[in-house]
Amino acid sequence: MLVNSEQIIQALIETLQMVAFSLLFSAILGVPLGIALVVTRKGHLLENAPVFNVLNSVINVFRSVPFIILLVAIIPLTRLIVGTSIGTAAAVVPLVFYAGPYIARLVENSLLEVDPGVIEAAESMGATPWQIVFKFILPEAMSSLILAFTIATVGLIGASAMAGAIGGGGLGDLAITYGYQRFDTQTMFITVGILIVMVQGLQSLGNITAKKIRRR
Repeated sequence: MLVNSEQIIQALIETLQMVAFSLLFSAILGVPLGIALVVTRKGHLLENAPVFNVLNSVINVFRSVPFIILLVAIIPLTRLIVGTSIGTAAAVVPLVFYAGPYIARLVENSLLEVDPGVIEAAESMGATPWQIVFKFILPEAMSSLILAFTIATVGLIGASAMAGAIGGGGLGDLAITYGYQRFDTQTMFITVGILIVMVQGLQSLGNITAKKIRRR
């Protein structure tokens, strides 16, 4: 049986939901971690070697685990949080554990690109460390941060498709269930085409937005 347009639209909605919620919770987790990695590193505003080493190690551990393995490894935790290990809601949990540390690294890299002169100027004006972070470093790094979140979102789209391997729903589930298991080549091409359009559109939007902010 071939899929119909309603099934494709429903799968697209599920993918958008997974990506949106995963990005939200990943940002809530990753942005503070990224800021903490920057300010606690050696020679920075709140230098603290033990905190930096712990955060750095934890993030490296999660980033070392391939997403398909992470999906399976935290199934007990997923069941504990959402009550099930399949479906769109269940897929959000491993997606957050996957993208949160990734976003932390992207935020760290973006903030480290800020000219040290900006920090020195802020310190000379008597700004506190947190004022320097939120009123000087983050605004200065905004263009880079937008590109970083664009990259993270593209990664989440790919990971959400992979979540279909364990019944996570969305376009990935549709491609595997119909396109692969039932040899429905048309459905496979449609889902791949939709994913390509999503990624291309998102990357273009991110590039344009970052360029506008950079010119201000």
